[in-house]
Amino acid sequence: MRIRFSHISAVISGFFFAIWLPVVAADNGITSVSKNLPYPAGAPSATEIAAQVYFVNHFYALDNYSIQKHGENLITVIINRAEGGSPTTNTVERYLNNVYNDGVIKAKDLTIFRSGKMRGTGMLITDYVDDSKSQQYIIWLPALRKARRFDEPAHQDAWGGSDFTFGDVYLRKPHHETHELLGSEIFAGCLGFMQIPTEQRNQYMQELPEKASCAPQGRRVYKLKSTTQFSNWWYDYRISYIDTQSFADYRTEYFKNDKPIKFIDRDWNPLPGYKGTDPRAIAWGYWYGRNLETQHETWAVIPPAVVYFNSNDFDESLWSERTLSKIRR
Repeated sequence: MRIRFSHISAVISGFFFAIWLPVVAADNGITSVSKNLPYPAGAPSATEIAAQVYFVNHFYALDNYSIQKHGENLITVIINRAEGGSPTTNTVERYLNNVYNDGVIKAKDLTIFRSGKMRGTGMLITDYVDDSKSQQYIIWLPALRKARRFDEPAHQDAWGGSDFTFGDVYLRKPHHETHELLGSEIFAGCLGFMQIPTEQRNQYMQELPEKASCAPQGRRVYKLKSTTQFSNWWYDYRISYIDTQSFADYRTEYFKNDKPIKFIDRDWNPLPGYKGTDPRAIAWGYWYGRNLETQHETWAVIPPAVVYFNSNDFDESLWSERTLSKIRR
């Protein structure tokens, strides 16, 4: 049975709430970002920068990318905290495969929540070469012990109850916005992060960074303004600060009526052992997001030891509904 998001009000408590909205394709010079997108030979335009950022965030420079559990407790942890409250956590593994050459499938992305309120939930996303075709979502619901197919969620729905939306993580593509290059500048300061008292840390928060990443400080960045093509949207435009060499988006600020309402900072790291020459082959160290209206914050920390890439250990069958059915709660 195929279920449309418009037919249900909620799928999983704290996961995402469903409001179906049409995809708007803007005529801004971008149709689809190829996995073979070349590195710019000269000064890129605003739309070319947006395409490069998408390329980097989807790890198209790699055949595959995964964040797996390492040892007993070392795993990617997603920390949520309301203003004045104590932190709560979910832990997650993710397996992304970009090796599809049939002209139909672009990539498959498997996410499995290992602890917290989302424990035992799995999600398999298929992205298609044809950008006019919606992504396919198969979600394993541990309470039902069943997998269900869903239409693409709304872009503004919260991903895993965090300050990151499905648009931020999966759905937003360059053609959903129009882009304007505001110039370049030197990135000043450090990225955001959470200070968590020792007594509030569970077993998954024992090896968090103790200070904010200052890796982008002093680097030259493009300042890119991206205006949404959705009407009556939760933001009007975003301003992103993007490394001029790697196209890593260090910071994205969201505005509504010219007022900042949210920001997301991304700490980008070199891939240990990477032997290629593409400067876009990099990986996240963490994401930090804050809602400036509620002061709710999210910190997703990816320890270096859990990052794997270009592995030969995976069989294509990993990215299947059968894998979802084997998830233990």
